[in-house]
Amino acid sequence: MTDTARARKLADRIRVVVAETLQRRIKDPRLGYVTITDTRVTGDLREATVFYTVFGDDEERAASAAALESAKGVLRSEVGRQTGVRFTPSLTFVADAIPENARTIEDLLAKAREADEEVRKSATDAAYAGEADPYRKPAEDGDDEDDEGAEGAEGAEGTGGEAR
Repeated sequence: MTDTARARKLADRIRVVVAETLQRRIKDPRLGYVTITDTRVTGDLREATVFYTVFGDDEERAASAAALESAKGVLRSEVGRQTGVRFTPSLTFVADAIPENARTIEDLLAKAREADEEVRKSATDAAYAGEADPYRKPAEDGDDEDDEGAEGAEGAEGTGGEAR
């Protein structure tokens, strides 16, 4: 049985070690501005997936992916040295989809703003479907007296029966 807390701690440590090693030891010119966003470790602590983003265009992303693949051995040995686990997990680098998802969400929000603006413009020129004041007004004085007379008669009969 595996301890998920231990896997989370190891994943966090691997993320820090990989980020520091990329910054300090890896001098590959193909490696662009890489950010390690997340790391996940399997339950048996044998496989680690490292998610990363690269600032730049598609060519820089492809070059950074190649640089990470070539530096995988150095990074794995550094992870093994600094974590001290019995079996050093093998590293798999996956480009994170966060920037693409964020761009999609921004596009959807822009469309929603445009639709809201169109509704707002059409609402300024619109008129009410019915009367301007859709709420009921208090009943006329004549209607109130009829209701009170009926209630008074019922109330009189009820109290008369109790008094006998």
